[in-house]
Amino acid sequence: MKRTILALALAGSTLIPAVASAETLTIGTEGAYPPFNYQDSAGNLGGFDVEIGLALCAEMKVECTVVAQDWDGIIPGLIAKKYDMIIASMFITEERKKQVAFTDPYYLAAMTHAAAKGAGITDFTNEGMKGKAIGAQSGTTQADYVAAVYPDADIKLYPTQDEVNLDMANGRLDLQVGDMIPLLDWVEKNDDGKACCELIGEPITDPKFVGEGVGIAVRQEDNDLRERLNAALKTLRENGTYQKINEKYFSIDIYTMK
Repeated sequence: MKRTILALALAGSTLIPAVASAETLTIGTEGAYPPFNYQDSAGNLGGFDVEIGLALCAEMKVECTVVAQDWDGIIPGLIAKKYDMIIASMFITEERKKQVAFTDPYYLAAMTHAAAKGAGITDFTNEGMKGKAIGAQSGTTQADYVAAVYPDADIKLYPTQDEVNLDMANGRLDLQVGDMIPLLDWVEKNDDGKACCELIGEPITDPKFVGEGVGIAVRQEDNDLRERLNAALKTLRENGTYQKINEKYFSIDIYTMK
């Protein structure tokens, strides 16, 4: 999800209990991408990304604070040292590697289309989508995909995924492109999503857009932190912690997509 620079807007924070270490790190996440990251009515951050991040911190024996950051400013915020890592379902892409360094993937990635139930859309070519209203979250690989594959569509971009979903549910979009798991969660569990929409077409797995998977971003000079995160992730997979968190949110192991 490649971003443009907008003003930093911290919207909430979560703090894990102090551990036996003088080191304190800060995690940046979006807080608007359920079930991976979100804020509840009290402003507390939660979701798969947040829980994995806190588990990694516990394994590394460091104290961690989690802060919310608008997506368009999330990479600039890391570079400006507003936080030490980004755990926000960010696809590992060559374009992003020019700005940040990534850990090993902490889950695999795919995108998909969603449309109104019974819409009957089967032609996923530019010609087939010509003039259709297609939505995606701005600054994301989904937006890149829509612009590259459907240049003759009526492309509508939104600050958050929730806003894409809202216009989809209200019939203002013919189609949207989004991350497969959040969209699957929306059409299966959200009242608006269940009522209006369904996933259509084959999963989008082109490495040009979904990269190598989803990773944790750190500043390019922070190689020691990147290696410590990789080691902690390996331990979480081996000791069952990752699986316990995964099972709270998903019916499949998103680390392997099986």
